[in-house]
Amino acid sequence: MATVAFPTKLPGTDSARSAMDADALRRGVLDNLICLQARPPAIATPHDWYMALAYSVRDRMLARWAATIQTYAAQELRVACYLSAEFLIGPQLGNNLVNLGIEDNARAAMQSLGQDLDSLLALEEEPGLGNGGLGRLAACYLDSLATLEIPSVGYGIRYEFGIFDQEIHNGCQVEVTDKWLQKGNPWEIVRPNVAYYVAFGGHAESGVDEQGRYTVRWMPARMVKGVACDTPMLGFRVNTCNTLRLWKSEAIESFDLQDFNAGDYYQAVQEKVISETLSKVLYPNDEPEAGKRLRLAQQYFFVSCSLQDMLRLLDLKGEPIARFADMFTVQLNDTHPSIAVAELMRLLVDVRSVPWDDAWATTCRALAYTNHTLLPEALETWGLPLFSSLLPRPLEIIYEINRRFLELVRRKYPGDEARVARMSLIDESGEKRVRMAHLSTIGSHAVNGVAQLHSTLLRQTVLRDFAELWPERFLNVTNGVTPRRFMLLSNPGLASLLDETVGKGWVTDLTRLRTLEAFADNLAFQQKWRDVKLANKKMLAERIGHVTRIAVDPDALFDIQVKRIHEYKRQHLNALYIITLYQRLRRNIEQGVVPRCFIFGGKAAPGYAMAKLMIRLITGIAEVVNNDASMKGRLKVVFYPDFNVKNAHFIYPAADLSEQISTAGKEASGTGNMKFMMNGALTIGTLDGANIEIRDEAGSDNFFLFGLTASQVDSVKREGYRPAVHVERNEELRETLGLIADGYFSRGDRQVFRPLVDNLLNADPFLVLADYADYVACQERVSSAWQDPVRWTRMSILNTARSGKFSSDRAIGEYCERIWTISPVRIALDRG
Repeated sequence: MATVAFPTKLPGTDSARSAMDADALRRGVLDNLICLQARPPAIATPHDWYMALAYSVRDRMLARWAATIQTYAAQELRVACYLSAEFLIGPQLGNNLVNLGIEDNARAAMQSLGQDLDSLLALEEEPGLGNGGLGRLAACYLDSLATLEIPSVGYGIRYEFGIFDQEIHNGCQVEVTDKWLQKGNPWEIVRPNVAYYVAFGGHAESGVDEQGRYTVRWMPARMVKGVACDTPMLGFRVNTCNTLRLWKSEAIESFDLQDFNAGDYYQAVQEKVISETLSKVLYPNDEPEAGKRLRLAQQYFFVSCSLQDMLRLLDLKGEPIARFADMFTVQLNDTHPSIAVAELMRLLVDVRSVPWDDAWATTCRALAYTNHTLLPEALETWGLPLFSSLLPRPLEIIYEINRRFLELVRRKYPGDEARVARMSLIDESGEKRVRMAHLSTIGSHAVNGVAQLHSTLLRQTVLRDFAELWPERFLNVTNGVTPRRFMLLSNPGLASLLDETVGKGWVTDLTRLRTLEAFADNLAFQQKWRDVKLANKKMLAERIGHVTRIAVDPDALFDIQVKRIHEYKRQHLNALYIITLYQRLRRNIEQGVVPRCFIFGGKAAPGYAMAKLMIRLITGIAEVVNNDASMKGRLKVVFYPDFNVKNAHFIYPAADLSEQISTAGKEASGTGNMKFMMNGALTIGTLDGANIEIRDEAGSDNFFLFGLTASQVDSVKREGYRPAVHVERNEELRETLGLIADGYFSRGDRQVFRPLVDNLLNADPFLVLADYADYVACQERVSSAWQDPVRWTRMSILNTARSGKFSSDRAIGEYCERIWTISPVRIALDRG
């Protein structure tokens, strides 16, 4: 490992900007309160205090950030560039306090100023930079990259508004604008001098240069400027502070004085409005054509800015263009950055005059692709008319890539035109469309899935032809999550117990938790374990009461399903079971029952009607069950609105049972399942995604398994699935669906859930009804286990003890070794 000392000394060890003790923090907060917030303490608002503290913490990061940047600039090294449309980084203050190791000092400093640290932490807005698992995974990877001291930078879009804040009105999801930046962002540093121009529309002109070489020049209809907005990403108890660089779109000329003087006030600022739309909102609704156009423009915008930035850094180091792939390894996080294949070729061939074959070799050596889905609708494709009108020159390059590639396919498989059609970058089966997953696969040297099953199915299904052509390109890197945020920060009670039992090293080496296995049968330790869990459940119960006005019993089994609302994730299977359990209790209210609190959370895409209907069903069930006096102490149902990282801090630590019930073969990996496991929740799930590996690690006795396997799902569908057969054979299922259809959970309105019921009875694309009976039986096994506290606690301890594989540190280590060929670089600070 290389070590380079940072030549510029830090401010003095007693400085209010760098010292870590409580008194220096107190002085730093007061300085920033007055000098940056312009507020004397007497009239400062709680938010002023939060901002002053955040700036004081950032001060302590900036010297590390500068040292990291200078060290990388001074060395010949390879940098991992992680391109992602989402970075769901979560609130930063608590995480940075933990990584710096100054949480206790900050608490003491704020207390001396009459402020409560926990109250200030609660004020921080959730950054609207991501939506679900894809963005949270990217954020976990940034944490691990810094903690493992890997030279890296994350590239994405600096969205002004997040996807939306979710509210529940009359049982329905209502989308509210996520104005996460309205009060400022203390972690962001805007770099107006780091800006690039991105072209759209127009046409391409070919010609010959002075040396007689064929050239193409893109003549765009308009240009947009991308400005860098940097956020420091600090590692845990190391000096490495990497960069998350997000691009904000701006007009090249934001105000036209001639139009203004002529009286056309609207036209004078129109260019600014149009240009800034690019980074305005995360995932605009792409149902209308304008939404599709904006999403494609967003993807090209951030990819082009990012690649131009890498080329600039290459120039600053004085490296020739041929060294690009030696200096940068570029990971494409799903298909959103796929246009990087064409854009890097354009920048190399058109702008830098690199011969095509050399440019292609550089592109393939630099790029790698992570696939996150097997769902056809999630494998992005773009219609040719849209693509051509917005990105004419990149489309020409895609055609040339495709021509050369299909020549290779025809040589390898002569006469197999069906294979050629399947592998082409252009889908010509209907409206001609560009296949972005194909583009990523062709232009990358490595293609990985994110769980063992997913990677196998990827090779066997959606990318089968490519895996046969290039088997050496395909590999698996199972996802992971950071234990710093999802254990140390969000579950301090458990973290303290782990420190006391196995030592503090588990935070950066999660495999050390295996030591807990020796305590799994220790009754005294089990009691400590239950005490931690109960305290977490009380905190969540308090929040549920505050947010939803529903009172829940912390002694009940907390059965939790929080994730994006989608048919394949099958929240409606869970809902069917709740109705079944409710009916059983109504028939025999005196029967022995395990008190349960079912907790749901997650957002439905604004245009996804069926997902929204699933939320409406859950809230309808909650209305009926929670208002039934006979269910008191037996059954509660809660939909917790606006599930995000901030709320997850309270949810994962409080879970007893983790619902991971997607149709086998549909979930790529999942990461929520890992967070639940780390915090001691037991999993009820199918053999899908990373559930398989979770079960392998935890042991089959510590996992509640049900449902069809992926191969059985395929068989059932091939044989002609008839969902109604399962209804005919199962009286409880028939009764449950009948109650929904009759309006029992929609205040007598029989029309509300008709689309959902009809979909299940006539299509059931994700085999909810096929897995229903086995799921109900598995839930009975859950209840039986819960009734034995010693057994349940033992299972819980073993789940945490065996969760080490699912650390993002392990995942990033595999990327470094197997894909990126990159090594740690230690950052040294000279404190004088």
